[in-house]
Amino acid sequence: MPSHRFPAFFLVLATSAFAADPSVSWVPDGLPPPPKPGMGLGAFLKPEQGKAVLDAALVRFPDHDSWDAYAQHVRERIQEGAELSPWPKRTPLNPVIHSRRVYDGYSVENVYFESVPGSYVTGNLYRPLNAKPPYAAIISPHGHTGPVVKPEDYAKQGRFEPGMQTRCANLARMGAVVFSIDMFGCGDSIQLVGQAAHRQPLAFTIQTWNSTRTIDFLQSLEGVDPKRIGVSGYSGGGTQTFMVTALDPRVAVSVPVTMVSSYHFGGCPCESGQPVHRSADHFVSNAMVAALAAPRPMLVVSDGGDWTKYTPVTEFPFIKKIYGYYGADDEVANVHLPDEGHDYGPSKRAAAYRFLAAHLGLNLAAVEGPDGKIDESHITIEGPAAMHVFNADHPIPPNALHDAQAIEQVIKKLQAQG
Repeated sequence: MPSHRFPAFFLVLATSAFAADPSVSWVPDGLPPPPKPGMGLGAFLKPEQGKAVLDAALVRFPDHDSWDAYAQHVRERIQEGAELSPWPKRTPLNPVIHSRRVYDGYSVENVYFESVPGSYVTGNLYRPLNAKPPYAAIISPHGHTGPVVKPEDYAKQGRFEPGMQTRCANLARMGAVVFSIDMFGCGDSIQLVGQAAHRQPLAFTIQTWNSTRTIDFLQSLEGVDPKRIGVSGYSGGGTQTFMVTALDPRVAVSVPVTMVSSYHFGGCPCESGQPVHRSADHFVSNAMVAALAAPRPMLVVSDGGDWTKYTPVTEFPFIKKIYGYYGADDEVANVHLPDEGHDYGPSKRAAAYRFLAAHLGLNLAAVEGPDGKIDESHITIEGPAAMHVFNADHPIPPNALHDAQAIEQVIKKLQAQG
């Protein structure tokens, strides 16, 4: 990966609070009033308003220094809006990794660890069998795929969904260690806090902290290269992708899918229920948050069937302009699929494989057929029973917290200690 000059912000982010320039303040004129507290913003702007905000941002921040100062300010406001300022004290993860299964070129294990004492991150760990360390590592957050009403619904939900398993397994076959993470109140997290917990603003706080602690977890694994961390998800997982990339400099490469919009902010409180997009002295759309990845490599994947339909003509030119401020025009790309909809389907996965292979040093040939096309036929789709992290042999730990407010109190205590 080419070396670029990173903002001074990145030198202190991991260990200290922000030091934003108090003179940096910008809220564009003509914004609609914010929704009621705790509600997701959804389609907060009309498409033409979203474009106008991006145009105004380029006028207000016409060069590297002016944008860099605002970017640092925005990161501070996102962290504050997420109720994560200062960062909580990091505590032992106490990971449990069990039930290893071996397939064609990769293995799968079930994992849980503590992001704070009593709050458990759940997911599956995919590891390569035919690659040598050091390994790149990738966080794979899922999107909103529907509620679980009956046990059989798990097979269509979150990280259990076949496309999600396919993406993680193929990336492992390419040589990456991949962690498929549950959203708060989804997947195995339902057993801990229930599904209703997902649709409250604290879900944004907890998911953001869980993402950065997942980087801690991945970097703790033997053989993982701490400088080759990627993240890619779609829909609500796309929001997680660009939010953790904006806040955590350890993310080296990102691929947000179907979520980089200038006018739609995510309808779930887990995406936009906290005041991270707007305060008294800042405003950002998701396209502007995505641009905070600069100058690190980023692929923006968009389609014609959702709020990313204008990305090639509105959001991507803005992002590319910001990357140009850092001399990194060639580090950002857009794959637009005008005839597709809101998913992380085969075409989108193929684009992600190629980009992640190029920027994380993965073996693309491991997932290509003789014709050079992506071949996903080697993947074994598991049933949820094999993938659940809690079972008779691995019951829910007795110290587990069962509501977001209890987790919030632990986070606040750790902030006081941090």
